[in-house]
Amino acid sequence: MSTKKQDRREVLLRVASEVFAAKGYHEAKMDDIAAAADVAKGTLYLYFQDKRGIFTELIDGLAAQLSTSIIPVDTEADVVEQVKHNIRAVIGVLAQDPHVTSLLFDQASGVDEGFRHKMDSFYDGLKALLSASLEEGQRLGIVKEGDTRLYASMTVGGLREVLNEAAGRTTGKRTREQVVEAIFGMLQGGYLRLDPERKGPTRRVYATLGVATKPAKRRRATKG
Repeated sequence: MSTKKQDRREVLLRVASEVFAAKGYHEAKMDDIAAAADVAKGTLYLYFQDKRGIFTELIDGLAAQLSTSIIPVDTEADVVEQVKHNIRAVIGVLAQDPHVTSLLFDQASGVDEGFRHKMDSFYDGLKALLSASLEEGQRLGIVKEGDTRLYASMTVGGLREVLNEAAGRTTGKRTREQVVEAIFGMLQGGYLRLDPERKGPTRRVYATLGVATKPAKRRRATKG
């Protein structure tokens, strides 16, 4: 696809997200999107088969951004800051296009089968992404042992309204960093096993691994 055509496609997607947010997905028509974009309806159909195709592309785009925004945690570096970075990244992606985010948060009920299937698919993908990250965290000793899929489901469900606010859908006066700290605090009190002072796994983690504290590095024996 040429750059010019891709740019036009991106403009149409942005306009469509605004129309969906303003009118609601079910009330919005292809005519509304074409009018808002100031193009002929036939032009719109050159890019998208129908409004569900537009919706699918918007949600898939958001999912792709989320999947690439999270960095792997390096336990040799500042683990706490890396976890906070990932929280900031997720909030940043959602805040970047509040119109698409509103589709996820505001219209989960009373929808047709195709719409609901796409929504479920998005959240299933998000939970799978988080679950995989939590499994890696367990391997690194920074996440409590347990059912990571259940942890992921509880996290996504519990954070939806917080992320909704962070994405600008409410009138709360919290800064993004306050939201990051609140989310981190909630996770730290749940399945995360980090010591903010030491920037790494807590003693409880090592206890679950069968040792009392973090294994000390061996010192080379010195001659008396």
